[in-house]
Amino acid sequence: MPTRRDLLRAMGLATPFTARLFAQGKCRDGYKTAACPLSEAVATAPIKPLFAPTGWKTTALEHITFRMPYYQKEAAFYIALMGWKLRSDDGKQAVLDIGPWGSAIFQHAPAEKSATVTSFAFVIEPWNAKTIETELRNRGLHPVPENDDQGFESFHVKDPDGWNLQLCNGNGLAKARKTPPAARSSVPEPFRPTAWHTVWLDHFSFGASNYKESASFYSNLLGWKETYDEGSQHELTIGDVGDILIRGRNPQKRTAHIDHISFGISPWDTDGVKRELENRGLQARIDTSTADEIHVAPYKSYHTRTPNGFNLQISCVTHANRLALPNAVKPKSAH
Repeated sequence: MPTRRDLLRAMGLATPFTARLFAQGKCRDGYKTAACPLSEAVATAPIKPLFAPTGWKTTALEHITFRMPYYQKEAAFYIALMGWKLRSDDGKQAVLDIGPWGSAIFQHAPAEKSATVTSFAFVIEPWNAKTIETELRNRGLHPVPENDDQGFESFHVKDPDGWNLQLCNGNGLAKARKTPPAARSSVPEPFRPTAWHTVWLDHFSFGASNYKESASFYSNLLGWKETYDEGSQHELTIGDVGDILIRGRNPQKRTAHIDHISFGISPWDTDGVKRELENRGLQARIDTSTADEIHVAPYKSYHTRTPNGFNLQISCVTHANRLALPNAVKPKSAH
């Protein structure tokens, strides 16, 4: 029978030993191992929901916000490499369409050493500002409104680690993306454009102090769905928007961060993607999340670095094969 200490370890609330235990995918190769000493029952034990489900659905990615010292160079890089489109640039920040399904905001922050993700925003339904504010307060959250005179309404709240989450109606960038962007970059593209289109949010790699608690927060607040919990991370689907890996970190330090984002591109050609990256002087580090050779692996991707040092992952994943990663890394006993 699991001890209380075992259960605390499974929830990420024990001693600093759990900081080593709950790294990325440590239980993938089995339980009661050196990497994952817990039993499957303990490692995957659910926790009591943080609060009652709202019944809301996440219907779109409003935007991801990055801060960096050289935002215009970053924008030019994504335009050339990933096929993103510049919607606006006011000299302090650039807004880019990732595709018809999402946006990115690159903010100038000269004090930053590299590009850092500071928040994400999602469109939720059904939207009624008064009802949403009441439901947020009823769950112990403290919503801060951010609206404009064009019909956009939103609330900022903090997740269990203080991460900035914005809940929005559909009248912001999600609506703007329905019209073609017309802005032109003042910074030349760093290399010849690829023919790639960014078609899917493969995953956020989201580090949390208590990954089970954070997974409960997002699933009950925003309707995100669990694919599996293998003992060191939760994989959740964000409606038809994309996926997120919520991973364990140091339980004694309440903080969250996104260390990389993986975007699915089309067309995908395993050797061709690597060649296109290297021809542009970029790193192409293979990541299959398993020991499989990339040509036979069910999950295929490469990591590279942006001009501001962000870890960008490029994968074969689209909406059609969105479960390629969870199916590849899910422990056999959890299938």
